[in-house]
Amino acid sequence: MGQQQLLLIILGVIVVGIAVAVGITMFSDSAINANRDALSNDLVNLASRCQQFYRRPTSLGGGGNSFSLLTTSAITLLTNKPSNANGVYAITTAGAGTGSSSLVVITGVGTELYNGSPVSVKVWVYPDRDSMATVN
Repeated sequence: MGQQQLLLIILGVIVVGIAVAVGITMFSDSAINANRDALSNDLVNLASRCQQFYRRPTSLGGGGNSFSLLTTSAITLLTNKPSNANGVYAITTAGAGTGSSSLVVITGVGTELYNGSPVSVKVWVYPDRDSMATVN
């Protein structure tokens, strides 16, 4: 009887250990996905601000149908910094073309790590549309 109880205790400890490991993995995956979603939301907001800047006349502080004068301070988030609790944002490309050749690329680097590097999302902003991709 003693060996059977010992075996059941060991089996119970193994099952609990596996459940804890799966729970930690699920929590980590959820945090990574939440950070990616938050970055995507912020980048959609910034893309909208870029398009507003593009359409605004230069006399009113806009781009006058160009992204060439676009700076991070022109489209900052509510904190007036190119970062918030979700991550850091940077304009990696601001094309000087007009019309459909005009382009802005904004990269958001998150606070959560995925495979040893921070999650990252990139958005390509055109005057009439935007396109987003997860980098990491």
